[in-house]
Amino acid sequence: MTIGLVDSAVGTHHIPASVRALCSLPTVDYADLFTLRTEATATPEQWARATFGDVPSVAELVIWRGVLGLRLSRGRSPDTVAGWQIDGRGDDWIRLRAASWLLTANLLLQTADGRVSLGTFLRYDRRLGHGVWPPSSAVHRRLVPGVLRAAAGRVATGFPPADRPIP
Repeated sequence: MTIGLVDSAVGTHHIPASVRALCSLPTVDYADLFTLRTEATATPEQWARATFGDVPSVAELVIWRGVLGLRLSRGRSPDTVAGWQIDGRGDDWIRLRAASWLLTANLLLQTADGRVSLGTFLRYDRRLGHGVWPPSSAVHRRLVPGVLRAAAGRVATGFPPADRPIP
C-alpha cells in the first residue's frame, strides 16, 4: 500500500469553495484542510470511524472535552463518530458536528480520486474561543497528518476502529 504526502491549506480563503460549501456553520472563524493521497479505499463514514473510532480515545477526550469543552455523546451509536454527531453526508463526504459554550465545530471527511481529506471548521461563539483555539490549532495542525496516515493504515489492513491504539 502506498501512502503519500499530506497537503494542507489553512485559512478560510485557502479552502476550495466546493469544500467550504459542505460546512454547516453560518460563519467560519477558522478552517483548515488536510489531504492525503492513498490507495486505501473506504466510504466516508468508514474513514471517519478509522480516523476517530466509535468513541473518543483518552487523548481526544482531553482535547475535545477538557480543552475545548465540546459536548460529546457517550457510547457507541450509528448517529455519532467518537461522540460527534453525524450532521450530514453525501456520496463522497461526511460531516461531524460538536459544540461547546465557546465554539461550534465541524469535521469534514471527503474521499475522491485516491485521496482522503479532513477539514476542520470552527465558529467562535464566545470571545474566549479566540483565545483558546489559536494556540491549540498549532498542535492540531502538527497532529492531523499523522492521524490521517494512521487511519489509512487501518483502512488498508481492515482493522476495525475499536482496535485502534490510543495515541
